[in-house]
Amino acid sequence: MGLALYACHPGSSRGRRFSEPEAPTRTAFQRDRDRIIHSTAFRRLVYKTQVFLNHEGDLFRTRLTHSLEVAQLGRSIARSLGLNEDLVEAIALAHDLGHTPFGHAGQDALNACMKGQALLQSGPRSVDRAGFEHNLQSLRVVDALEERYPDFDGLNLTFETREGILKHCSPANARRLCVQDATGVALRFLTGGSPSLEAQLCNLADEIAYNAHDIDDGVRSGLLSMEQLGAVPLFERYQRLVLEKHPRLDGRRLLFEVIRRMLSDQVYDVIDTSRARIGTSKVGCVDDVRAQGTLVAFSEEMRDRSSELKQFLLRNLYRHPQVLETTERARRVVSELFAFYMDQPHELPPGHQPATHRARAVADYIAGMTDRFAIREHERLSGAVLFP
Repeated sequence: MGLALYACHPGSSRGRRFSEPEAPTRTAFQRDRDRIIHSTAFRRLVYKTQVFLNHEGDLFRTRLTHSLEVAQLGRSIARSLGLNEDLVEAIALAHDLGHTPFGHAGQDALNACMKGQALLQSGPRSVDRAGFEHNLQSLRVVDALEERYPDFDGLNLTFETREGILKHCSPANARRLCVQDATGVALRFLTGGSPSLEAQLCNLADEIAYNAHDIDDGVRSGLLSMEQLGAVPLFERYQRLVLEKHPRLDGRRLLFEVIRRMLSDQVYDVIDTSRARIGTSKVGCVDDVRAQGTLVAFSEEMRDRSSELKQFLLRNLYRHPQVLETTERARRVVSELFAFYMDQPHELPPGHQPATHRARAVADYIAGMTDRFAIREHERLSGAVLFP
């Protein structure tokens, strides 16, 4: 299937921050994807937490496997909508590059540390007033922190990929980015409007992926049961349909088949709903898309069912006492590492020595750590063993 008029065409890209000759055998978005896959930050995702810490089991999802699942779902939907699959894949593979060790627990701890530093700073130019946002950090990774090329910092990705990576941004950080970055990648957070359809699709594929695999990991861990999940309307519907056809099915095969059907129907729902919305909007190019509201979406019914599932996972998995106990130790690791490096910046490796803003340099270093490296470093510096 060819690209639709409203898709992002690589020949019409808004370009890169630093001019480069085009690749002879790859489009601009294929080149972005390849640069992301070969980056250091991408390789680190294999040892970064999704829900369960890496040492808790070999089969739980990590940020890397999650990103691969988002890319697979995104490409499947993109193909049916006539969107650019290579751009979708690039965004999906890069969207979590800025995540801290220990998942959201690490992010929350680092955000609190950075906001605490803001009280000690003064003047409108202090970048340390920004706190910590993992989406903004993902953009920072590809724009500045990767060191692979002689002529520029970062990966020098196209505007379209960078736009998709920055799916959330506070107004304060958007204003700061607009001053620092002439491309306007954060402008929509101040003026309204939407990103490309490819970026919208990745945002939704992210939600579909983590809802499904968090069910799988939750049951595998023993923290969720099939009986509990049977009270969730979205899950119960597919469980009932599966058992009507396979009445003796149980265990992992039953769970896998329920999740498979749930994923498939969510994908088809997004395709049908988005196709209808795009048709009604009569968008004819990417600029038309950016002037609209969100066009890639669930139907109202599927949105409600997905929201119920997210609330169930929040109550029963993410806030499970066993998960909270682990994440509390993870927060302590991140907070104490931050305090230590702020007090003794000479302990930072040579490439991370702060030139101006110490807090930001420390946050960059910690955010780039894997779970296991953060644990080892905390043990080395504090002598405390929080994860035996």
